[in-house]
Formats: sequence, C-alpha cells, structure tokens
Amino acid sequence: MKPVAILAAILACSAGAWAQKPEQAQPEAKPPAPAATPQTETAGGAQPAPAAPAGDGYLTPAQVKELLHKVWLADYRINDLLSEVHPERWKLSPAVRNPFQQTLETLRAQLVALDGWRTQLETRPDSMYLGYMTYAAMDAVLPRLDGVARSIAQHENASLGAQFSQAGNQLFDLQQTLGLYLGALLRNQDQVLQAMQSNLAACQNELGYALRARPVTAKPVKNVITRYQGRRPSPRASGGAGRTAPKSAAPPAKPTPKK
Repeated sequence: MKPVAILAAILACSAGAWAQKPEQAQPEAKPPAPAATPQTETAGGAQPAPAAPAGDGYLTPAQVKELLHKVWLADYRINDLLSEVHPERWKLSPAVRNPFQQTLETLRAQLVALDGWRTQLETRPDSMYLGYMTYAAMDAVLPRLDGVARSIAQHENASLGAQFSQAGNQLFDLQQTLGLYLGALLRNQDQVLQAMQSNLAACQNELGYALRARPVTAKPVKNVITRYQGRRPSPRASGGAGRTAPKSAAPPAKPTPKK
C-alpha cells in the first residue's frame, strides 16, 4: 500500500503544480494595466504640456498665462524698437514722410489696444470672447508692423528693419498658438452643445412614448347655467326705450301768468 500512497502523493503534487502555473501567470499579466492608469492620472494632475495630443491646441490656464507673457515681451520689444525710429531725419518729401509717421502712430495705438485685451485675457484665460479680441488685435498689428519694417530697412537702417521683422515673426508664431487654443475652446463648446441637443431630443422622444402609452380619456363636465352678476344698466344709459315712467311721478306744474 505504501507505493500506492507515494504514487498518489506524487500525482497530487504534480497536479497542484500544474494548477498553480495559470494562477502565477495571471498576476504577471495584470500589473501592466494598473501601472498605465496612474501614469495618465499623474500626468493630468501635474498639468504638463499636452504632448500626447499634439494637434489638439488645448492649453492649461498656466500655459495661457505663459503665452500671454510672451506676447507682452513681444509688445514691449516692438515699442522699444519704435523709440529708435527717426523718420524726420530721412531724406524724403513731406508727402511720403507724413503718411509714414501716421502709420507709426496707428501702430502704437494698436499695440496699446493689444496690451489691453491681453491683460483682460490673462485674468480670464477661458474666455473665448477675450481670446478672440486678443487674436484680432494681434492680426491688426502684424501687417502694419511688416510695412514699417520694410520702410525702416529701406530708408534708415537694414539691421533695425531686420529686428522689426524678427519681432513680427515672434508675434505671428504666438498668434498661431493662440488661434489653436481658441479652436480647442470652440470645439469643446460645440461638443457640449451637441450633447445637450442629443439629450434633449432623447428626453422628448422618451416623454412622447410615455405619454402615448398612457392615453388620457376625456372627462365629462357638468353643465352649469351661468348667472350674470354684473351691474344692470340704468334707464338713462339704455335710452329709456320700452320703459314707462313710475306712477308716483307728479305732472309738471303749469307756469302762472304774470299780472
């Protein structure tokens, strides 16, 4: 009997070993899935640059403020360069110099407007209206800045004109980033609006089916004679038609002749 017991023990151990192999393989396959989830949650909580959706364009509030700070630096650089422009020294006729000076004044005013919209957007980074106005202010500055850079390179200093062009290129790149961010905000709002419309349509359909399943029968209403409780018109108001004078009314007195 002992060999039989030993053989049974060996078979039981081997069966236990074969049964433990799948169980040991399962824990090895499970850890990768939980490990990937905390990484995405940590990346979202730390709010780094959205590297995964490269073409998404969405920015966090901190990234929007950083972008607007770069816009302020570009604005400050352009104003600093404008202080070095002296069109009165150019050998040009007044008919050419005066329009250019007007262009410079307009450019300075547009830079002031850009800084105003930028400051408001910095306080409300998620405002699509302020973002659009900032984008439009940058779009108004860029063409005039390019014309000023060409005139300066032609009539005053090529190096100074190149610096204007470089500042304009930086401002253009910042405008493109801001445009992508505005597109992301508009896309999110459109998706929310579309979801609301779909939910509303589903609720209307569900309500219509629910009301159709339970038809409401008409209830009989008791016939009631209406009584007029208003004020009856007086004989004078009705013109006295069809009415006789009361019997107690005395006849009018005849006039007595004078002596």
